[in-house]
Amino acid sequence: MNAYVASVIDYVKQTHANEPEFVQTVEEVLSSVSPIMDAHPEYEKVDLLKRMVEPERMFTFRVCWMDDNGNYHTNRGWRCQFNGAIGPYKGGLRFQKNVYEGIIKFLGFEQTFKNSLTGLPMGGAKGGSDFDPAGKSDAEVMRFCQSFMTALYRYIGPDIDVPAGDMGVGGREIGYLYGQYRRLKGVWENGVLTGKGMTYGGSLIRPEATGYGAVYYLQEVLKHENDTIEGKRLAISGYGNVAWGIMKKSAELGAKVTYFSGPDGYVHDPDGVNTDEKLNFILEMRAKDPMHCKPYADKFGCEFVAGQKAWGAKDVDVNMPSAMQNDVRMGEAEKIAASGVKYYIEVANMPTTNDALNYLRAQKHMVVAPSKAVNAGGVGVSGLEMSQNSERLVWTAEEVDAQLHKMMKNIHKVSAEAAEEYGLGYDLVAGANIAGFKKVAQAMYEQGVF
Repeated sequence: MNAYVASVIDYVKQTHANEPEFVQTVEEVLSSVSPIMDAHPEYEKVDLLKRMVEPERMFTFRVCWMDDNGNYHTNRGWRCQFNGAIGPYKGGLRFQKNVYEGIIKFLGFEQTFKNSLTGLPMGGAKGGSDFDPAGKSDAEVMRFCQSFMTALYRYIGPDIDVPAGDMGVGGREIGYLYGQYRRLKGVWENGVLTGKGMTYGGSLIRPEATGYGAVYYLQEVLKHENDTIEGKRLAISGYGNVAWGIMKKSAELGAKVTYFSGPDGYVHDPDGVNTDEKLNFILEMRAKDPMHCKPYADKFGCEFVAGQKAWGAKDVDVNMPSAMQNDVRMGEAEKIAASGVKYYIEVANMPTTNDALNYLRAQKHMVVAPSKAVNAGGVGVSGLEMSQNSERLVWTAEEVDAQLHKMMKNIHKVSAEAAEEYGLGYDLVAGANIAGFKKVAQAMYEQGVF
C-alpha cells in the first residue's frame, strides 16, 4: 500500500475511532487507490487525501416538535456537506432512531464517489435525524418535518445542496419538507429536493430506480461472464422500495426473487415474486406493517423462517443484500461462499463488513460488485429529476428508464475499465473505487487548496 494512503487511513482510525462505520468506508475506498497515488505524487503534495476524508461542512441542529397530545420533544438533526468538487452537494435524509454523526459521515463519504460514478455533476452529502417516523401520526410527522426544514433551509438550494429521501423519509416526508421550504423562502425552487410527488416536480420511476438500476447492473455483470439474466434466482434482503424495484424489474427480464427477508425472518417462494398480485401485496404489507414479512408466506402458502436471513441458500444464483449496512458479516460470507453461488451483488449502502467483503472477493468462483456502483441508479434518477426541474419539463417513464439503463451500463463499463487499466483484472470493487475517486480527486486538485 502507498505510504501516504496508509498514513491517512491510520489518521482516520485515530481521529474517528468513535465512528466505526465511517472508518470502515474510508478504509474500503482508500485501500483501492494506491495505484492512483503512485501515479500522481502531486496529490500528496497538496495533502489531497486528508482533505478528502474530512467533510467540507457538517453541522448539527436541534429539532423541536409537538406530538398530538401537546407534549414537546427534541431530536437531533445533521447535514454533512461532504464534498462539492464536482457539483452541488447531493444526498438523502435518513430519519431513524439509530442515526448519529458516524452514520451520516459514512453515508456522505460513500455518496461522494457514488455520485461521481453516475457521470452527473453532483457532489456528496447526507443528512438526517434520530427521529423515528414509525408509529407517528401524519400530523406529528408534518410538525417534525416543518421544524427540521426551518433549521436546514438556510443551507440548501438547487445550486447549493439538494437533499432527498432515504430510510424513514419517503414521499410524505419530502412533501412536508418542501412545503415548509416554500413557505420560508417564498419561491418555487422545487429543484431543492428530489423524490418529490409528481404533482410538484417529481420524476417517474424514482421510487423504483435503485432496484431497477441494480438489476441493470447485474445484467452487465452477467453479459461480461457470457451469462444471461433469464431464469436466474435471486436472494435479497429487505422488501422496501429498493427490494421491490429489484423484484419488479427482475421479473420483467425473466428472473425471479425467490428469497427475501424482513426484521422477523425470511420468506422462500420457489415460484418467485413475479406476479402483479404478489408485487401489490408486498406494497400493501409494507404499508400496514414494515416490520413483518410473514404475512406474505401466509398469503401465498410458502416457507417462512423466523429470525434468519437466507444467506447461504444453495438454490439461488445471485445474492443481493439490499437492506442495511453490515448485514453480511464473516459468518454469513462463509455460508455464501460455501453455497457455490457465483454472483454477489451489493445493493444497500455498505452491506458487507470489510473482512467479509475481502473474503468474498478472494473466492475464485465468485464475482463481487460493490454497492456504490450497483445502487447508484437511485441518486442517478434524482439527478435526472433535478434536470427536469431545471428545464421545467416532465419526462416519460420510458425516457427516464432509458437514461437509467444507459447510466448503469456506463457505471459498469468505467468500473471494469478502471480495474483493467491498473492490472486488477475484473475487480469491480476496486474499479468502482478508482473510477469514482479519479474524477473527484482531479477536480479538487484543479480547484486549489481550500
